[in-house]
Amino acid sequence: MTKSPAPEAAAPPVDAPLPERYEDALAELDDLVQAMESGRLPLDELLVAYRRGAVLLAFCRDRLQAVEEQVKVLEDGQLKPWRAS
Repeated sequence: MTKSPAPEAAAPPVDAPLPERYEDALAELDDLVQAMESGRLPLDELLVAYRRGAVLLAFCRDRLQAVEEQVKVLEDGQLKPWRAS
């Protein structure tokens, strides 16, 4: 008799704290996508993973935008402090 694969780990709740680093958020987002694409998540966990993924995606986009704006400022020869959101 073959064993069925272990169930995927449950996604963190939508209101779980965001990672401090962009790279950590991206890694968590990648893990969520893989779990969702595996087809082994129960429907309720799939919805939680989708919502958490949307929050992480918004976080990553905001961080990228902030860095892009800072690079634009530096290209104009001006130096302003970058503030993380």
